[in-house]
Amino acid sequence: MFLLLKNANVFAPTPLGINDILICDEKIVAIAPDLVVSVPAEIKTIDLGGKMTVPGFIDGHVHLIGGGGEGGFATRTPEVAVGKLIEAGITSVCGLLGTDAATRHIASLYAKTKALRTEGVSAWFFTGGYRVPSPTLTGNIGDDVTFLDACIGLKTAISDHRSSQSTVEELARIASQSRIGGMTSGKSGSVVVHLGDGDEHFDPLIAVIEQTEIPIGQFIPTHVNRKRALLDAAKLWAKRGGNIDFTTGIDVEADPKGATKTSTSIAECLADGVPLDRISMTSDGNGSLPDFDTDGNMIGLSVAGFETVPREFADLVEVEKLDIPTALAPITINPARMLGLAAHKGQLKVGYDADILVFDDALTPDSVIARGKPAMIAKERLLRGTFED
Repeated sequence: MFLLLKNANVFAPTPLGINDILICDEKIVAIAPDLVVSVPAEIKTIDLGGKMTVPGFIDGHVHLIGGGGEGGFATRTPEVAVGKLIEAGITSVCGLLGTDAATRHIASLYAKTKALRTEGVSAWFFTGGYRVPSPTLTGNIGDDVTFLDACIGLKTAISDHRSSQSTVEELARIASQSRIGGMTSGKSGSVVVHLGDGDEHFDPLIAVIEQTEIPIGQFIPTHVNRKRALLDAAKLWAKRGGNIDFTTGIDVEADPKGATKTSTSIAECLADGVPLDRISMTSDGNGSLPDFDTDGNMIGLSVAGFETVPREFADLVEVEKLDIPTALAPITINPARMLGLAAHKGQLKVGYDADILVFDDALTPDSVIARGKPAMIAKERLLRGTFED
C-alpha cells in the first residue's frame, strides 16, 4: 500500500518546511517537496494543506489493562481503548502494572499489548510492578525481557507507602536482571521507577548508582512533578546524566502537595540547565489518580486520560514559548532513545516507521497515520478497536 501526504509542514522534529511524504506499507520511503510518484500500484493521496506534521507521540507509561484498586475492587480502572490513543496523537505506547498485582497480571498485560498491535498501533510493555519480588510471566525478570518479544524492561516503585519498601540491594538486583535481559535480547532493559510522595525521593536510586556499576541511564524515574521537593531532586538527578519523566495527568489544581504542571516544570528545568535529552513526558493514562490523607487512607480517586499529552505540548509552545523541536523532544526522540526504539521511532525520516501526527491551527490533533495507515483524518477517527463503536 502506498500513501502520499502532500503539502506537510514537516517537523522531523527538525523543521524541514513544506514537503510531501511517501509511505509504503509501514515505512517512510521519501520526504521531499513536490514528489511525483509513479508506481504500479494504487496510491492514496491526502493533502495536508500546510499543516504542522510531526512524529507520532510515544507514551511510555500507560496502564493498558487499567490500574487503581487502592479503594477496593470497584476502583479498578478500565482497559485502554485504542481510539483514545489515536485521538491524542499517540501512535506508540508502553504498558505497565501499578499498585495492583493481585487482580492484574503480566500475562494479561502481554495479551493487551499484542491486541493493540493487532488493532494498529505500536505497543510494548514492562514486566514487574510495585511489588518486589517482581511479578513476571516466565518467573524471572531477565527471562521476561529476553524471551517475550514485546517486553522491553522492568517497572518498580520506591518512596511510596504502596511500594514494597525495597532495600538498595533488592533494587540493584532487579535492575541488573532487567539490564542483562536487555543486553541479551538487544532491547533497552530500561527500569521505569515510580516515585511516590515519600521523603526519600531519589535516594535509593542514587545509592544504586553509587554502590554498583549499573549506569544512571538504565533508569526512567517518573512522576517527578508530583511535588516541589521531588522536582528539585529530579533536576539534580538529570544534571548527573539521569533521565526524568513528567506525568501530564497529574492534576495540579487538586493537589495540595505542590505538584507542578508538566509544561511549566519542563520549561523551568531547561532554564535551570537540565539537558533537554534527559527529559520525557508521559500520560500515566488509565491509571488511577488517588488522593490520600496523612494516614494513608484514600479519600478521592480519578482516572488519567490521554488528552493531557497534546495539551501539554501545546502549552510548551504557546505558554512557555519553546520552539517546536524543543517541545516535541520529550514525546518523540527522547522517549525513543530511553526505550531503545530510536532506530525506527521518534523521527520523520526515510526508513523510519510511518507514525505521523498532524495538528490543526489550534495545536490539537487533526490527523494521525499509525504504522502507515490513516487512523484519523480531519478529526474523523478511522481506526477503531475491536469493541469500539
